[in-house]
Amino acid sequence: MRTELDREKTLLLPGMQKPYFVEYRLDDLTSYEAVANYGALTREEDNHQRIVRVTVRIGDYAADSSSSRGDGTLELAPTDDNPEALRYALWIATDTAYKNALRAYSAKQAALKQFQSSQNQPDFAQVKPVVQILPLVTLDLDRSEWKRRIVEASGLFASDPQARSFAEHVQYSTASVRAIALNRYLVNTEGTTVRQGYTGYDGSISVGGQAADGMRLSRDNGTVAATAKELESASAFRKRTIEDLKSFEELRNAPVVSADDYHGPVLFSGDASADVLNRLFVPNVEADRPDMGTTARTTGAYSSSFKSRVLPEMLSVTDDPLQTKFDGKTLLGAYTIDDEGVPAQSVDIVVNGKLENFLIGREPVKDFSTSNGHGRAAPAQPPHSRAGVVLVKASHPLSASELNKRLLTMAKEQGRDVYAVETLGGELLPRLLYLVHPDGTRQLVRGAVFDELDNRSLRSDIVAVGNDFYVSNSLGTVPQTTIAPSMLFDDIGVKRATLEQQKLPYYAPPALSGK
Repeated sequence: MRTELDREKTLLLPGMQKPYFVEYRLDDLTSYEAVANYGALTREEDNHQRIVRVTVRIGDYAADSSSSRGDGTLELAPTDDNPEALRYALWIATDTAYKNALRAYSAKQAALKQFQSSQNQPDFAQVKPVVQILPLVTLDLDRSEWKRRIVEASGLFASDPQARSFAEHVQYSTASVRAIALNRYLVNTEGTTVRQGYTGYDGSISVGGQAADGMRLSRDNGTVAATAKELESASAFRKRTIEDLKSFEELRNAPVVSADDYHGPVLFSGDASADVLNRLFVPNVEADRPDMGTTARTTGAYSSSFKSRVLPEMLSVTDDPLQTKFDGKTLLGAYTIDDEGVPAQSVDIVVNGKLENFLIGREPVKDFSTSNGHGRAAPAQPPHSRAGVVLVKASHPLSASELNKRLLTMAKEQGRDVYAVETLGGELLPRLLYLVHPDGTRQLVRGAVFDELDNRSLRSDIVAVGNDFYVSNSLGTVPQTTIAPSMLFDDIGVKRATLEQQKLPYYAPPALSGK
């Protein structure tokens, strides 16, 4: 890659504008996935591919050919370490990227003339070159053992004595294991040379079916880790599956949430709080540049909230990608150099409730002219500002028992039942939601949605926070970690979902063999 980049730098095209920046990135991705359904293996895939992404910038750091969508040309790279084949792939991708950049630069200059206000921040932040060559990463998963585990787990609804009595109610039972190893190579004309990588592993369970009234219900969770040895043990994975099956049956028999709209206290577990923050907070502090001609600082909900309060004064939030472990767990979102060749930095995003910083890559936004090491890229994709390891802390946290006492005190003061949520599903839908009576007893309910759970709620409705941190490792296209405590909101709406109930199966399930 370095050899071809040096050769390309010497090429001069008469009458053509010379690139001021060229970057080669190669993603070497190895992945493995196995899926089991109803006690049998249904899919197993092993994949290895290399993709190069070439970025060419025309103009200069102040104004160049870049767009908010990200730039670059993709080309498949050889997997057999053939240097000539790789150089040819880089050559053709560079040629295409250069032509695209020339067209984009002309179009962008013409578009900028339509706007009266001039561009105040540069298109690309200058940084010092870095050189870091880390060891290659590889997958280290006992595939035979994990295939055995997921096959067993997906069939427990029919084989385990604790689930056999309600096995006929389970309409699907799936277990899977997924493993990823990414080695990333980066060189650019500034002199940066980086090789780094990460691994991630995910063992998941998904069981579901319908209640007697046709409502669809499910339980979905699993074990996520940065290394295979940190995944749950076989006994813990089996126990998780049994608990999911039992809670699914409890949901089937649980009453539907009251039809009366509720506005009042809701206690979110650390698991649920992390989901809320990942949806409402984290994306809005990842500062992606808005389209040309707009005066907004970023594209998120916090574009005009800089130096304003976005959380209660008791809360502060830090993103520290350099933190590799928390409570003994390896953090998936940790890294030392971002995907634009910038050293990672710890960033105090919120201090005592006030938004003090955004997470920034090399594309500056208003008031943030330099990168703070948060330019991150999904495989084969352009880099964008993304979080690494987000930690939410309170100045006066409460223990779990104190937090529950606070919830019950509010219930008694208001003379009514309140709510506590343990887990959420997609779109922040409550999966395990409990009606909490003033005497402390709890009743599982189903069919609820939250009303007005939004950024205003984060700013104004959190009245107490726990000290029971939950580590949410996410093996998404960009690995991230959010560490969040339980949070007590004083005014969240809970109402019955307006869902059309589905018909139950017409036919009975096959008879179990009794194994």
